[in-house]
Amino acid sequence: MNAALILRMFWEFFKIGLFAVGGGPATLPYLMELTERFDWFTMKELTNMIAVSESTPGPLGLNMATYAGFQTLGNFGGLVSTLGLVLPSIIIICVIAEFFARFNKNPKVQAAFKAIRAAVTAIIGAAVIGLCKVSLFTQTDLGLRPEWKSCLLCVIVLVLLQNKNLKKLHPFLWFVLGAAVGLVLRF
Repeated sequence: MNAALILRMFWEFFKIGLFAVGGGPATLPYLMELTERFDWFTMKELTNMIAVSESTPGPLGLNMATYAGFQTLGNFGGLVSTLGLVLPSIIIICVIAEFFARFNKNPKVQAAFKAIRAAVTAIIGAAVIGLCKVSLFTQTDLGLRPEWKSCLLCVIVLVLLQNKNLKKLHPFLWFVLGAAVGLVLRF
C-alpha cells in the first residue's frame, strides 16, 4: 500500500475534521474541494456519497469520510479517513472539557460561540449552493444547463414541505418516496 497516499488521506480528512465546525453539512465544501485537488472521487460520486450517507445511520460527515476512504483505499482507507476526521474532535473535546467549566459564563466566550455559529451557517449555505449546481444543473461548453426533471422535482418537494402535516412524516417515508420517484423518472 502507498504510505504517502495513506498519510495524505489521513491529513486531508484530519484538516476537514479540524475546520468543519458544525457537523456533517459543514464538511461538504471541504469534500467538494477534494474533488478538485485529488482523483479520490468525482463531484458526481460526491453527490452519490451524500445520498448514501443521508440514507444510512450515522453522522453525514463520518459516513462520507468512510465512503471516500473506502472508495480510494478499500477497508483500510475507510478506517484511515474516518480516524483522520474524528481525531481533531476528540482532541478538541478533551481540551475544551478541561477549561469549559471555568469560562462558560464569560461574555467573550459566548460571543465567540455566536460568531462560530454564524460562520458555520455561511459554510453550510455555500455547500448548499454548490450541491444545487451539481444536482440541478449540467456543465456544458456554454455554461450551466438546467436539468429540468431535477429542478421540477426540487420545486415539488419544496412546495410539499410547506404543508405542516407532510413535514411530520418520518424521514424514511421521504427516502422511500424519493427512491420510487427516481426509479420511475430514471434520473
